[in-house]
Amino acid sequence: MADYAAEADYDPATAVRAFDPANWQKSFASEPNGGNCVEVNLAADKVGVRDTKLVDSPVFVFDPAEWSAFLIAVKAGQFDLPG
Repeated sequence: MADYAAEADYDPATAVRAFDPANWQKSFASEPNGGNCVEVNLAADKVGVRDTKLVDSPVFVFDPAEWSAFLIAVKAGQFDLPG
């Protein structure tokens, strides 16, 4: 895994301010009662991910290439639990 220089202004607890509040979308697989959910915010130059179960959830920020690589890996089953 590559090491990245930390951005001085990045703080997962305050990163939510970098995203439009109206653009958060829950996973289509989330339960009707709100359990086990994540939300994603697809901005033009970054992607935010947060846990909907936590009121003050930290926001993890990815660039579009990182998010694309993650989605490809998910679709390929790289994160599936052994069955």
